[in-house]
Amino acid sequence: MRIGYGWDSHEFKKGVPLRIGGIVLEHDRGLAGHSDGDVLLHALTDALLGAVAAGDIGSFFPPTDPKWKGADSALFVAVALEKINEQGYEVNNVDSTLILSAPKIGPVASKIQARVAQLLGIAPTQVGIKAKTPEGMGTEDAAIAHVIVLLEKHEEHQLLEMAAAVLEAEHHVNETVKNLISDVELAAEPPIEKKVKR
Repeated sequence: MRIGYGWDSHEFKKGVPLRIGGIVLEHDRGLAGHSDGDVLLHALTDALLGAVAAGDIGSFFPPTDPKWKGADSALFVAVALEKINEQGYEVNNVDSTLILSAPKIGPVASKIQARVAQLLGIAPTQVGIKAKTPEGMGTEDAAIAHVIVLLEKHEEHQLLEMAAAVLEAEHHVNETVKNLISDVELAAEPPIEKKVKR
């Protein structure tokens, strides 16, 4: 199994829609960002990539690249999923905590949960969505997301690894037996008589 952790934050900005977890929320301000500013999906992407030591969101989607301007962050999650699948892993479950003063996440948590589960190809019961207010943190003008993911090997990859381990063990046993037989044969050979000069 592998564990990944992701964190992200974005400041609120007028004139842009508020997207969190792939859902557009009703609010007078959205989140500033080079892409769509989806703080939850960005943290999720980092958690997925980090779990398999594949880098971070910036190494795949640099904010300096104009082609990612306004991009849907669901694309970032999809690429991260490809990376974990390439290494034989799948998502077991996700837990997240959003920190923001407004809007209230409770009334829309189930919608975010369902959308994140859809993006990851897992059940909503495998996705935790929680929210806290930033009391005393001085971050009222920003939204922050913390995400943890747990990955496990695909069943077929587990079987392949077990088969490889068995083959390696058999090879080791065969080599050991060959060496033992060789040692026994050498020990059984009659000593070579030395000719004595007269």
